[in-house]
Amino acid sequence: MPGSVVGVSFTRARSPSQKCSLIRLRRLAPRWRPSPAVRGYLARGAVSAGSLVVAVLAVLGLAALATPLPEDAPSPAALEAAVPAALPTVPVPAGSAGAPVPAQPGSAPAGQPGPAPEEQPGPAPEEVPPGPPQQAFARWATSVAPATGVPERALQAYAYAHTVVAETQPGCQLTWVTLAGIARIESNHGRFQGRTLGEDGRPSTPIIGIPLNGGPNVRAIGDTDGGQLDADRVWDRAIGPFQFIPSSWARWRSDGDGDGAGDPQDIDDSAVAAARYLCAGNRDLSTGVGWQRAVLSYNNSAAYVQDVYAAAEGYAREAQV
Repeated sequence: MPGSVVGVSFTRARSPSQKCSLIRLRRLAPRWRPSPAVRGYLARGAVSAGSLVVAVLAVLGLAALATPLPEDAPSPAALEAAVPAALPTVPVPAGSAGAPVPAQPGSAPAGQPGPAPEEQPGPAPEEVPPGPPQQAFARWATSVAPATGVPERALQAYAYAHTVVAETQPGCQLTWVTLAGIARIESNHGRFQGRTLGEDGRPSTPIIGIPLNGGPNVRAIGDTDGGQLDADRVWDRAIGPFQFIPSSWARWRSDGDGDGAGDPQDIDDSAVAAARYLCAGNRDLSTGVGWQRAVLSYNNSAAYVQDVYAAAEGYAREAQV
């Protein structure tokens, strides 16, 4: 406002008394000048703020260049935080020579089978025990189970699935600890809610998830199997130790133990199916990004990726026996 003392901006003539009052006001309230130390502090703050702005702009620029994520995908920041380092050196399961790789029912996606692997030197052949091919890894599983806390029967299934993809899709480089990490999160290796995993590779009672009816944090997936696998003719439910939904099982169904059937409740069958699923699209799980994308395809959640990685990394470390 013109004439305001606060603004110290006068437009009308001042009397001598007003001038004296103004001089006294200026003396009483001298203009503040920061000390050299304060000026240096402020300058450093300005530089730090500028650096922060530049960093934020750089991150935003990189995010703009990233491949668009599917709808409802985790945020780019969450995904970046979830990219794992390479897993520790994973002990390769030692099994008896001659364990057959079963033919998989159903057709795999085009381009999935890889070139025949080169022959690698291995331990002296042992007699293959009767029963499913997973038993070729019984001795190895017995040595690893106490350190990892994973049931021996589950370890046999993971080791055999590891061998199957190593022979059929060597470029994938999936290892048993990733399968073990997923099964730990999905069903505690077939022991969900106090179940036990039998010698036949099946939990003591079938593992069937909640109805996928579109409730809170649940996708809506109507029935696709007529209730044959999940006993629900209205909604689909995840099933078995690896929690396949029926429509996914229809595509990736595998006969992991060579009994002529593909059963999602059978950890031998579901471990091989999960291995094939993770290796789809010629993924390379030996890199952090490739591994992350594979696990995200299983469950599109950054927290899930971190949980699986923590479990897999722990098993890799504990298995160094």
